[in-house]
Amino acid sequence: MSVLPNNILNQLKKRWRLKRWLEVCFYVLGFSLLSYFLFFNSFITISTFVIVTLFSIVLIKPLKPSLRDVVNYIDRHLKDVEYSSGLLLIPEQQLSNIAKLQRHRIGVILNKKHNTLRSPHSLVRGSAILITLVLISLIIYQLDITISLKKQIPQTNATEIVFTAIDSVKRDSNPPKLKNQQITITYPKYTGLAQVSTTEMNIKAVEGTELSWKLEFEGEIADVTMESLENSYPMKFVNNTYIRTSKLNSSGFYNFKFSDKLGTSYVSELYAIEVLPDKSPRIEVKGIKQFTSFSFDQNKDILLSASIYDDFGIHDVYLVATVSKGSGEAVKFREEKLYFDDPIPKGNKKLTLQKNINLDKIKMNPGDELYFYIEALDQKGLKPNVSRSETYFAVIKDTVSDQFAVEGTMGVDLMPDYFRSQRQLIIDTEKLIRNRSKFSKKEFKYKSNELGFDQKVLRQRYAEFMGDESEMGTAHEENEETHDHEEEESNDDPLAQYTHNHDSENEHHLVEEEKDLNQKKDPLQEYLHNHDDPEESTLFTQSLKSKLRQALNEMWDAELHLRLYDPKKSLPYQYKALKLIQEIKNSARIYVHRIGFDPAPIKEDKRLTGKIDEVTNYSKKEKLTQKDEFASVRLATKRIELHLSENNIFSDKDILVLKNAGNELAVIAIKNPGKYLGTLQELKKLIEIKKATLSSLKEIQKGLYMALPTSKPNPTKTYMHTSKINELLLKELDNHD
Repeated sequence: MSVLPNNILNQLKKRWRLKRWLEVCFYVLGFSLLSYFLFFNSFITISTFVIVTLFSIVLIKPLKPSLRDVVNYIDRHLKDVEYSSGLLLIPEQQLSNIAKLQRHRIGVILNKKHNTLRSPHSLVRGSAILITLVLISLIIYQLDITISLKKQIPQTNATEIVFTAIDSVKRDSNPPKLKNQQITITYPKYTGLAQVSTTEMNIKAVEGTELSWKLEFEGEIADVTMESLENSYPMKFVNNTYIRTSKLNSSGFYNFKFSDKLGTSYVSELYAIEVLPDKSPRIEVKGIKQFTSFSFDQNKDILLSASIYDDFGIHDVYLVATVSKGSGEAVKFREEKLYFDDPIPKGNKKLTLQKNINLDKIKMNPGDELYFYIEALDQKGLKPNVSRSETYFAVIKDTVSDQFAVEGTMGVDLMPDYFRSQRQLIIDTEKLIRNRSKFSKKEFKYKSNELGFDQKVLRQRYAEFMGDESEMGTAHEENEETHDHEEEESNDDPLAQYTHNHDSENEHHLVEEEKDLNQKKDPLQEYLHNHDDPEESTLFTQSLKSKLRQALNEMWDAELHLRLYDPKKSLPYQYKALKLIQEIKNSARIYVHRIGFDPAPIKEDKRLTGKIDEVTNYSKKEKLTQKDEFASVRLATKRIELHLSENNIFSDKDILVLKNAGNELAVIAIKNPGKYLGTLQELKKLIEIKKATLSSLKEIQKGLYMALPTSKPNPTKTYMHTSKINELLLKELDNHD
């Protein structure tokens, strides 16, 4: 299908412009990512995005390619057009016949070869620059090479300290003036923050930061103190400067106070100190479920991935694992630390770690349980912040654990203790396989044959519960008849030195002697339950009997390979027998008497009488009092209300109430200093000067009212005052009701 030549030219032009726009996107995306990871500032990132976009558009010019540029490109790369593709841009009516013929020929050529044309672009260079910038950004993020504006906590709106004279009578005409004020903020070393000097008295700093105030005055000063709530701290005079150093432990408020040579005291406004806590590390665990279980023949590996974040750097990360063995009173616990596979660089703010926990390597056996969690410590001095993840569980299933349930149809437990001995056989067989290199050939065969005999004894004991008395009796008789022949042939038996002599000597202890075969037949025998019949002699149901028969067959195969000195091939049969035994054990249930509420007997003479005179309700009366945390604030609002109407001079008793109210308000203001700082400043002036303007009192009263909590609704019964006529009307209505 042919395409019009003009359409081909337009497609080539759009493709050319699209590739240039992609190149612009590569540059903008790369430099924007770099600026974001370098500064972590949205304003700088957006500015970089806009600037790089403008520069890329100016340099690359994605809108420049036109149809004329496309024609020139075709003339340079297709020799068949003979530099005549420009005819496609001229209207056909303006062309001569020869030109029209050439135009048609060029259209045919473009239809065949326009797919071979590749518009010029620099996408390879752009993608290479993008990949390079992304890699640099990731390296900066991993190594924390960040020019972050958060490295220094900015202090803005710095204002000069303003002092107000307390005693206006002794006021000097030329009071001392504050010449210089400065605070040096030294952050803890582990934060990596630089030291900051500022003139702003409202401070926000990390817990443990050291603050150093410096005040320099013009004029003679008697003393300078710093006040914080009810405490007063004198400042040292060093080199014409008053200095005080303190370490931040809690948020609060403070102000300065000094006296001149005449004894006039001056007090400053209140300033807030807000302590920023060092947050504990944050742990995110991925790739693992809360509970994991394994079978004894599974690959017991737990692969987990953890991401740890901290605001000032991580000191150490490890796993705390606890292995529990046994159950009941015999349970034992073993705790140990497990470290991650990768080394932990100290001081990083983000870590991504992986750990593969192999349960066999930490010496766990079937039935053991593992509890573990991740613990992370930051770099906060001698008492680091510690975080721990959720606890995760892993268990190796134990096929021999007893799981009894309540069953009302069976009153006895038919499971003997030696049903657990198959597990010991498996343990001994596995131990023999592991230590095969330590034994000589003769010792190895001897031990394997010993295990075969133990397997045989166990099988015969299970055969008793299967009801195979006749089989056991026949075996005993055959052993007695062939005993003499075995003594004669023992010298020629090559396996005699490896064979356990209990095969012939102790088998008669495992079964009872067979009854006399010449005993007369009982005519009622066919109607009775005869334990000599293997099909009738059983303590189990038919379903249990079939499972026990399967277990005996597996024991036969297990014994065979042990006798052939190949314990490795014997293990699968032993495990199958063990599993069947466990199913049998879980099928037999122990009956347990149900424990419930046993009510007292009912007295027949009181039954259905309806008398409840002796039935009383339990009642308890208790008066609960709650301490009012804002008692002084409530009292202070009343005292201020009185002074609004009378006079604005406060007595010593009123000042004491205001001081207590200020202490109660400071507790709230620490959490929200911006809301109550103005009220505290005015209250501080009122306490020092003992009088204030009417507007100042209203502002203090408003702030105290805002601090009071809202009263909870207290529903009570209300009384309505009615007239005598209404009471008579209600009385008549009641009479005729």
